[in-house]
Amino acid sequence: MELDSIDRRILEVLQKKGRISNAELSEKANLSASACHRRVQRLEKDGYIRDYVALLDPRKVGRPTTVFVEITLSGQADEVLDAFERAVARVPDVLECHLMAGTADYLLKVLAGDTEDFARIHRRYLATLPGVAQMQSSFALRTVRQTTAMPV
Repeated sequence: MELDSIDRRILEVLQKKGRISNAELSEKANLSASACHRRVQRLEKDGYIRDYVALLDPRKVGRPTTVFVEITLSGQADEVLDAFERAVARVPDVLECHLMAGTADYLLKVLAGDTEDFARIHRRYLATLPGVAQMQSSFALRTVRQTTAMPV
């Protein structure tokens, strides 16, 4: 399915305000409410819209510390990569895990309460991940820009 300008507008609005009413959304997209609803349903069915979520404030839930962890594995064999990926998927404090090209094999984004909490996460989870040869952690001092909205 090809996205037209109306589909793109709907996606732009929903990325910024996921709880918008269909009436408001249809107004912003210059459509009738029923036509807008059908388009949103099609965008959901076709997988353009994966899910609707609540974005929490990390400070309010006691997780103000963002740590980026670069991980280098001991090897590149499929079984090493698969074992690592299965294990890291079970770590509740890891928000993102990316397979990388470059010096590190993986980049993790971890949220922690503070440095002591990160030390707990490191001891309990990260240090036990299979196949890890090297780990480098970098603490974010301040978030300059953060968005979940991607250009469409």
